[in-house]
Amino acid sequence: MTRSYALAALPRAKISVIASEGTWQMFLSSMTPGGLARVASVARTAASTIAALVLAGCASVVPIVDHHQHVFSPSMAALLTTAERPFPEVSAQDIVAELDKAGIRRAVLLSTAYLHGAPGRAGDDTLVKVRAENDWTAAQATLHPERLVAFCGFNPLADYALAELERCARDPALRRGIKLHFANSDVQLDDPLHVATLQRVFAAANSNRMAIVVHLRASISRKRPYGAVQARAFLDAVMPFAADVPVQIAHLAGSGPGYDDPAAQQAMAEFAAAIERGEPTTRRLHFDVASIVDAEISPATAAIVVGFIRGVGPRRVLYGSDAPAATNLRPRESWAAFRRLPLTDDELATIAANVAPYLQ
Repeated sequence: MTRSYALAALPRAKISVIASEGTWQMFLSSMTPGGLARVASVARTAASTIAALVLAGCASVVPIVDHHQHVFSPSMAALLTTAERPFPEVSAQDIVAELDKAGIRRAVLLSTAYLHGAPGRAGDDTLVKVRAENDWTAAQATLHPERLVAFCGFNPLADYALAELERCARDPALRRGIKLHFANSDVQLDDPLHVATLQRVFAAANSNRMAIVVHLRASISRKRPYGAVQARAFLDAVMPFAADVPVQIAHLAGSGPGYDDPAAQQAMAEFAAAIERGEPTTRRLHFDVASIVDAEISPATAAIVVGFIRGVGPRRVLYGSDAPAATNLRPRESWAAFRRLPLTDDELATIAANVAPYLQ
């Protein structure tokens, strides 16, 4: 048991000592002076040790869950590898090692199978590849069932999307939820056909009680429109079809790494305003903070992030760090960067303790 987990037992131990004070007085009164001296010495040592642990614990609060992680199969790593930049395979063993370094207990593995269905990449064997990546991700999670869960991934606009969702819903290792990536799949909330397709996907997830994690930020490379208008379209036209399941918007409605994205900030401001108004479609809405805070974040951007966290309420904010690959910060370093935000200790503790409803 690590120190972080052991600290949780301290309050109970303190209560136990207080409750048995009378018993201790009877015990001490029966001891010789030498015995009393030894007990006093042990007590002083124990007290200083407990105090040190408590102070260390306050300074090293860590999240219970990393709600935004990825693994990459050998075939996916090969797909993402270029001549200039090799891409590594990332397995469950790699994720657990990173979690252990950070003191984080659990993680959500969001399948990247949607990458096979990206426009311009899809082919005749796309569905085979999508299913293989989803199944590989599920198999990785089952290697550490007490610590990892897997979400199914696919392009929501693909003609196989509903079939793959239903297949995942029948798989005990994938039925917790789905991961959608609007940028990679080139989903456009201004397109009525795209919205209608999303409505069917969200309704199917809702029917199967599958949570939804969505990278909402529209494609930057394709210069798709994104901001408050698209956030409002998502709330009004899509969210009503997933009224009974948690919906987790990734990267605080941005993309990461970093949060110097005015369009994402406009979208997030719309979500915060909707929550403040108590709009029904926000009832089960959550936001993860994967990769939006790094060591180089400016004070101005940090203040914007904090403003949005307070705007939606820290209880809706889920810690996540994103894939431990390329230049992304690893979970331990990501949390260290996040802790430097000008949040209160109570706000940080709340976010660290948050566990998404789909894990409860």
